[in-house]
Amino acid sequence: MHNFKDLKVWQKSMDLAIDIYKATSLFPRDEKFGLVSQIKRCSVSIPSNIAEGSGRGSDKEFNHFLNISQGSAFELETQLII
Repeated sequence: MHNFKDLKVWQKSMDLAIDIYKATSLFPRDEKFGLVSQIKRCSVSIPSNIAEGSGRGSDKEFNHFLNISQGSAFELETQLII
């Protein structure tokens, strides 16, 4: 089991989520329930999956959640490009 708060990847993903919330507050109001909502969910999903995986019983399960987190990061990148 890993202490997720000690993981650099979790710390950086938390910083990213905070930055995303700040940046999306500047987006047009009509995007609030569209793209902004999805971007926020993706940014929160990244550290959340790292934390969840760290509490699992095996490295295999932890790696699975890291892969899910990576997928959320790719999804976030795509939405930011849009």
